Amino acid sequence: MKKIFLNFFLILIFSTNLSFSNEINEIKIIGNKRISNETIIVLGDIKPKQNFTNKNLNNTLRKLYETNFFSDINITLENKILKIELIENPIIEKINIIGIKKKSLVEALKATMSLKDRMSYTEFQFNKDINKIKNILTTSGYYFSSIKVTKEDNIEFNSIILNLDIELGKKAKIKDIIFIGDKKFKDKRLLELIASEEYKFWKFITNKVYLNKSLVDLDTRLLQNYYKNNGYYNVKILSSFAELDGTEGSFKLTFNIDAGKKYYFNELNLELPDDYNKSDFESIDKLFKSLSNKEYSLDNLNIILNEIDQIASLQLYDFIKIDVKENIVDKNKINFNFYVEDSEKFYVEKINILGNFNTLEEVIRNKFIVDEGDPFNEILYNKSVNEIRSLGIFKKVDTEIIDGSTSNTKIINLSVEEQPTGEISLGAGIGTTGGVVGGSLKEKNFMGSGVTLDTNFQISDDGVKGSITYAKPNFNYTDNTLFTSIKSTNQDNLSSSGYKITTAGFSLGTKFEQFENLFFSPEIDFTQEDLTTNSSASNSFKKQEGSYSDFYFNYSLFYDTRDNSFNPNRGNVFIFNQELPLISSDNEIRNTLRFTKYKSLNDTKDMVGKASFYLSAINSIDGSDVRISKRTKIPFNRLRGFEKGKVGPIDGGDYVGGNYAAAINLSTNLPGILSSFENLDFSYFIDAGNVWGVDYDSSIDDSSKIRSSTGIAVDFLTPIGPLSFSWSLPITKHSSDKTETFRFNLGTTF
Repeated sequence: MKKIFLNFFLILIFSTNLSFSNEINEIKIIGNKRISNETIIVLGDIKPKQNFTNKNLNNTLRKLYETNFFSDINITLENKILKIELIENPIIEKINIIGIKKKSLVEALKATMSLKDRMSYTEFQFNKDINKIKNILTTSGYYFSSIKVTKEDNIEFNSIILNLDIELGKKAKIKDIIFIGDKKFKDKRLLELIASEEYKFWKFITNKVYLNKSLVDLDTRLLQNYYKNNGYYNVKILSSFAELDGTEGSFKLTFNIDAGKKYYFNELNLELPDDYNKSDFESIDKLFKSLSNKEYSLDNLNIILNEIDQIASLQLYDFIKIDVKENIVDKNKINFNFYVEDSEKFYVEKINILGNFNTLEEVIRNKFIVDEGDPFNEILYNKSVNEIRSLGIFKKVDTEIIDGSTSNTKIINLSVEEQPTGEISLGAGIGTTGGVVGGSLKEKNFMGSGVTLDTNFQISDDGVKGSITYAKPNFNYTDNTLFTSIKSTNQDNLSSSGYKITTAGFSLGTKFEQFENLFFSPEIDFTQEDLTTNSSASNSFKKQEGSYSDFYFNYSLFYDTRDNSFNPNRGNVFIFNQELPLISSDNEIRNTLRFTKYKSLNDTKDMVGKASFYLSAINSIDGSDVRISKRTKIPFNRLRGFEKGKVGPIDGGDYVGGNYAAAINLSTNLPGILSSFENLDFSYFIDAGNVWGVDYDSSIDDSSKIRSSTGIAVDFLTPIGPLSFSWSLPITKHSSDKTETFRFNLGTTF
């Protein structure tokens, strides 16, 4: 503000002295020590022998002040001599940030500062940088930090050393997360939805337990989207605020929610320009009919817009925009009118990307659906920006559209603000089947290339597992994700069953969307397996002792029509996997099918039924026996009421699994039971399954019999972590099966 006033004052003075033009015969520059006369003449856009007018003066003053090289500028023109008197800003010799031990944080703070070493110092810019640092520290949870600034001036060399002594203080911990107002949903569900977590002393790795403005903003968006996807069209997060608790450095994080009432789609209409072929948009009418009288959902609204966009692109309606107008009728129904209009015909001249200091530019450009030279399509432009935001590697994404060099072109300026993209997690659990400890280290933007690098491990009673996965999105500009992984497992059952299985391998594959909601993922997989036994092992295990090499081609089909991946109310999930041997010791083929359907069971849609089917089969194509380590079993969570792995064929006292396994699961939540308990959910289930088939020994009873059970499951969000337990009553079983009535699992993160 001071600089603007000074500029205005100087211009006002000289406008009275230079109300006419004068030719410049000589230029005198006084006061410059570091910056040469020639540089000043170029920076001020001064040309000898030119007629110097008021306009030229204003232009020179503005350009010289914009360089930040000078604190004061005085210009006079007498007797055709242009006299420029300057006071140079000091040069920054060094910026020292002390008091912070973490080098990465120091580097991050320096990167956000506009002022750097060897740049000209201005008080105005320095104060802006101090405010930036304060905001970053607050955003990172350091609400009690303080900054003490000292300056060391060197008058002889007109330089300055800036010392920033930062005391971080304790991080602001989230003691409690509270939801108030007309929130409709239980606290348990909302806590599972948001990113922030309550602080516990054992959570020493995650940063989500510290108060972070960016994370709270994310929580607010997650809550809004969740409510809007469940019919609450007018939901308002009235406030999200942190209140200092009596405990030192602790806050209560409160979300005040006004969900309002549920709304439903009523009439949906599409208005097209007269010269459009309405038959091109017949699929939109079908979509409208399927949504009429259905619960309002923001995702469904986006599906409509995407469908219109796809049709417009296929039919070459390049210059369009969509205006959506809604009208509430009958108190809780909404009419939507989609107006498709021809937009002005502009082309994209250039796309400028700013702020990506670490991220490669191609990572961002790959998400642009519109490219330089393409017609400017507002729908595709907005979709491109959302795609960039969805990468999850930028704290902020801002855009600006300006006029291009010609009347029919536009320039897109996209500015990003980067954020840390690494995640580290550690978890533990204990249950009726034993304990487990696991962890992962994940980087979502490895080397700034947009690559995801994920390392994880798990230690349990069954053994040790570990893997490293490298995933490259949009490989070779194909929109396909290329992934490769290295894996290793060690299953040590020498003391209990007399055998040990060690595997190591790697895989290379890709994943892409073949059709809408249908993903195809092929891969090649190489695995080396070693099976060792001792004297207590069964004859079957001893017979198969040795080393095996397998080279497989695997693929999977994944089809998902759920309305929401988190607590869905309706929709289906279909997954099919097949493993085909290329070079293998035993040449087994495995087929696995999973299907799950969700459906609301009452008008309020708080009671949701779930039906799922599981089928797995493994057989050798050359008639040889299926290796025992590859035989199939029913997944633990699909047959409650029975001990893990303790159903099916038995060989020498060992449950060896079968060639076939199948399960059917029916369940529903029970929202009416103890509904006032915010952290408690009940559900009712019926499980049925079977494991059968023994190809390597016909004398073994394959115990083919439908096992079934029914019971009640409870999910409780404890202060330690989520606790789930079930009480089961077996209905049918084989005489050799081992049953269990009670099962529980307790987990937490660190």
